[in-house]
Parts: sequence; structure tokens; C-alpha cells
Amino acid sequence: MVIEPIIKGVVARSAHPYGCEASIQNQIQFAKNASQIKNGPKRVLILGASSGFGLAARIALTFGGSQADTIGVSFERGPSDKGVGTAGWYNNIFFKQEAEKEGRTAVNIIGDAFSQDTRDQVIEAIETYFEGEVDLIIYSLASGMRPNPNTGEAWVSSIKPIGDSVTGATITLENDEWVETQIESATQQEIESTIKVMGGSDWESWVDTLINAESIAEGCKTIAFSYIGSEATFPIYRDGTLGWAKVDLHQASHSLNLKLANFNGSAHATVCKALVTKASVFIPTFTPYIIALYKAMKEDGTHEGCIEQMQRLFSDKLYNHEPIPVDSERLIRMDDWEMKPSVQQRVAELMAQMNASNFKEVGDYQGYKQEFMQLNGFNITNVDYQQDIDIEQLSTLQP
Repeated sequence: MVIEPIIKGVVARSAHPYGCEASIQNQIQFAKNASQIKNGPKRVLILGASSGFGLAARIALTFGGSQADTIGVSFERGPSDKGVGTAGWYNNIFFKQEAEKEGRTAVNIIGDAFSQDTRDQVIEAIETYFEGEVDLIIYSLASGMRPNPNTGEAWVSSIKPIGDSVTGATITLENDEWVETQIESATQQEIESTIKVMGGSDWESWVDTLINAESIAEGCKTIAFSYIGSEATFPIYRDGTLGWAKVDLHQASHSLNLKLANFNGSAHATVCKALVTKASVFIPTFTPYIIALYKAMKEDGTHEGCIEQMQRLFSDKLYNHEPIPVDSERLIRMDDWEMKPSVQQRVAELMAQMNASNFKEVGDYQGYKQEFMQLNGFNITNVDYQQDIDIEQLSTLQP
């Protein structure tokens, strides 16, 4: 069968396996040619390893100088009678193939990272492949819900403002349409549930699990990814449910930093730049800012995708500097280029011009959508998208 891209709203309903393979290879090539990671970790656990920042971190640490072995946890779906499977499923497969070609260990654990069963599998894998200890724990989970371990019911996140409602535009990727939306203020329960899903409690619980299992190596670090943004996004982000959850994440980093100090390690929240990920496309009223930012940063020569951002994080911030460069709140600021005053001034100019009839010309919507398509294995150079793909043969590939 020929696999075509299918988009519903802002969700990709199909993925191209060999496009995913080419994307993995392109990111590996970048990591090999970039400024290399020195004195990096050798045994890395990545929670949320199959796409976006988690996948890029895994590639950077394996191929970008550190020569790390990795255990990656993700919740993905393979081919079945319901479809070809998710991009993350194939990212896991082809990453592992490339890592093993270079003598690296790459263990994929497919499961719900919130479940006890998955935690047990991770502990067993650390014992089996890492001699019982990890040097770095990366928390990169993006989920809209999280089970309450005490009741079995689920906390569900809500991306909403707090206080006043917010009006703004969202661009649907399915039909490239600018849609004006009004988002009502979150209830107290929605605020609390979003903090439970997207805050720091699960990150801290994971690290506690590893400490209790005696799986923490001397000097072990942990990071989790965050975002703050500019004044243009404050109403829906910093001042909304997402922002409150991120504050909780940042506070968890301080608690974890004290715990890992017992191992001469550290914990940091890492503030990344705004990028197209499978999570970020769900943020309402956020797209106009991103397409303006993409244009401004490309004009400035400072635009980065996930792999560029992660390679710079590990080579310039987390491992090549002592002490680790942080701001006054102990945050590692990978959004430093995004927040340059000249870039933000240009973003404001573009956003002031942008409307439903001209957003494709004023902002970099083409670049934004291109990155979204590439997340799912489409629009990648030198991939034959007309090839007939044997689903039964694909089914023999296992992460």
C-alpha cells in the first residue's frame, strides 16, 4: 500500500515508516557533525523517548559525542488492522538499529510510563544492561491524562487561562485554516488536575523509585523540559494552567536537586524554545506566535529544531561547564536565543500584521507545517512516498 498523510485537526493519523527512518538518519548526521558532547553520561534513561525533545536527546547523547547507552520508555502503537502505527513506533525501531550498528545498547520499553509495571520493567532493564545504575534521567513525557495511583481514576489536563477568558487564533493543520477562538477560564479542579498531569510530581516519583531501587549512579543528573515564553503567550501559557504546572515542575527540580546531592548529582528544569512537537500543536492560540517566531529566528540565523536544541544543551550547558549555567531560579535557559530582545521585537511586529488572510505570507507557516509533517515521516527529501509498502513485512519489525 502507498501511505498518505492523514491529518485530523492538529493530529496526524498516519505515519510513514521510511520517512521516520530518514528523519532519524538526518538527526544522527547532524549530531555527528555538531560540536561534540564532552564528559557526557554513558547510561541514560529517557522517559518519553520516541519523538520531539526526548528522541532528539537520545540521538544527541548516543551519536553526538557522549556515546551513551540508552533505555527509552514510550507508549506507541505498531501496525495493525487499525492502521500503519505511530511515528514513534518506527522512530524507536530505526533508532535502535542505528545505535546497535555503532555498538551502543538501545533498549525500548513500550508501555504506560505512569504504570507500576513499566517502572518494574525499567528497574529490571537497568539491572540487566546498565549494571544497576543510571547516570542521567530525562523526563520528557507529554500526556493529557495521568492515572491517580490511589483511586485508579484519571487526572485530565486542561489548557486554559486562569482568571479571564482568552481570545486568539488557532491554525488547524488539517485545512490550513485560521480560526478565532475564545477559551474560558479554568476551574479550580481543572487547574489542580493539570498540575497533577503536567507538573513535577510524576518526575519526582520516578526519581524516588530509582533512588529506592538503588539505581542512581554517583554524579547522576536529571532534567525535565519546560517552557515559559514571552509576553505574547503569557495569557494562555505562563498565566494559565500550563504555566502553573510548569511552576510546579520547577519547584520539583529544587526538591530533586537536594535528593540527588546525596549522590553528588543535580536536577534541573530545562526551558526550551517554542517548537513544533506533538504536544505543542495542541496549545490553543499558540500557532501565530510560533510561525512569527520561526520567521524571526530564521532571519536572525538562530532557529533550532529539536536535535539542534538538544545537542547544544548537552554540549554547551549540561556537561561542558561547571557549574552548570542557570538563571536566578536555577533554570537552564535553552530559550535564550528565542528571548533575544531583537527577536522578540520582530515577533511582535509580525504578529501585529498577521490575520486570517495573510498568515501564510507574514509568518513562516510553511516551515511550521513542514516540521509537523516531518514529525510523522512525511515531506523528507530522498524518500519515495509512492513506494508500495508491505504492512505484513513492517509487522516483523519490533522496537
